Formats: sequence, C-alpha cells, structure tokens
Amino acid sequence: MESILLFLQEYHLLGLVIGISTFLIIGLFHPVVIQCEYHFGTGCWWWFLLLGLVGVGLSIWVDNILYSTLLGVFSFSSFWTIKEIFDQKKRVEKGWFPRNPKRQQK
Repeated sequence: MESILLFLQEYHLLGLVIGISTFLIIGLFHPVVIQCEYHFGTGCWWWFLLLGLVGVGLSIWVDNILYSTLLGVFSFSSFWTIKEIFDQKKRVEKGWFPRNPKRQQK
C-alpha cells in the first residue's frame, strides 16, 4: 500500500485522488440523507455525530496522509449531514420529497 502512495506522490496524483474521493464521499451522503430522513426522521442525527467523531479520531490517529485526509473529509461530511437531515425535513414538509406514510409524524 505504501508503494501506491509513493506512486501517487511521485507522479503528483495525490491531490487528484483526494479530490475525486472527496467528490464521491460527498455524493454518497446525498442519498443517505434522503433515506435516513425518510425512514428514521430527524432522530438519526446523532448517528452522524458519532460517525463524525470517530472519523476525527481516526484521522488524527492514522499516519498515512491519504487515509487521514479522506477520514477528515468523511468526518466533516458526517457533521454536515446533521444539518442536511433537518433541512431534508423542511423539504419534505414543502412537498419536494415524499413523506414516509408508515412513520409516525410529529
């Protein structure tokens, strides 16, 4: 694995890999927000707080710059998801997204 990192650094591809990975991580969180709000409502926000805190801890603990950076992106995407869960609730209330008929509405 170290040889891959050296290859990426030698050919100046590390920034590109981090950028693409960041794009994919953020893109992954968009449908997660929609599905979590649909199935669990805003009560699942603390899951993302825990994920973010674990990610921050791992980002500090991991020595590899690539993994540490991606864990940091994952962490702060998790924190941002907390806000998005509550924004998604507002979008559902406006009728922009479907409301889950099986879930008790408050």
